[in-house]
Amino acid sequence: MKKVILYIFLSAILFSTMEVALKIAGLGLDVFQLTFIRFFVGGSFLLPFALSEIRSRRTILSWSDIAYMALLGVVCICIGMVFFQLGVMGANASTAAVIFCTNPIFTMIFAHFIAGENMTIKKGTAAAISIAGLIAIINPLHMSPGNTLHGMLFSLASAIVFGLYSAIGKRRIRRLGGLTQTSISFLLGSGILFVILLILDKPVVQGLHPGNLAVVLYVSIAVTGLGYLFYFLAMEHSNATMASLVFFVKPGIAPIIAVIILHEVITLNVMAGILLIFIGSYMTMNKATLAASIHKT
Repeated sequence: MKKVILYIFLSAILFSTMEVALKIAGLGLDVFQLTFIRFFVGGSFLLPFALSEIRSRRTILSWSDIAYMALLGVVCICIGMVFFQLGVMGANASTAAVIFCTNPIFTMIFAHFIAGENMTIKKGTAAAISIAGLIAIINPLHMSPGNTLHGMLFSLASAIVFGLYSAIGKRRIRRLGGLTQTSISFLLGSGILFVILLILDKPVVQGLHPGNLAVVLYVSIAVTGLGYLFYFLAMEHSNATMASLVFFVKPGIAPIIAVIILHEVITLNVMAGILLIFIGSYMTMNKATLAASIHKT
């Protein structure tokens, strides 16, 4: 149990620093470029762990599996994470962080159609409460300083697309393994994004210098690499329900980090939105499954 809690805590802390680090790194780099570097380096960091998982599970990858993971990479990285970076640069880091943490709600909705998971009244109520929280945070009639409508809409779009990515990922993750599917989809997605960089004549490594290299490596290795590693270790030693506590904890930590490092101001409507999203997230947790996972560990 202590090991699982440690993995969840480390993953939540690393994921909670993501928006602040991306906002700092994004000041001197192109959105597509930073997204490519982040997931290429992060996917490469996870690859040895993925290969170990493949050997231990004796997984045989087919061309269908490769195509499936390439699709995941396009959805997550080329679309979702490009939207996410645009959202981070167009809104406060705290706002982008909290909005992105609603992605489990969209996963639940997409999973109803893609993975055949039932949409219950409880799940529908949780989704409605979380959406109310989103509306409170976005507050288009009186936006907080530092937020723009396009920034918050891109953040919301990234949460929706990541929810789609997670729902599609449910189809084969048990057979392929979480680390395998994540690492290979990250590498394939970043490879496709590299081609897009060349087509659009965007920089690949230009703009990297000693002044921003440390934060770029941090968001690539620590956040994208170690963050996902600890997340899947938590899942391996418990289950997906227990590991999803990461996204339940992050909305409470990320705004504090943004206040300390970027001196952002958390307004009352944002605090109200965070509270509603907490409630919605809590309602999506299956208490029986959570209790079973705790007992297991």
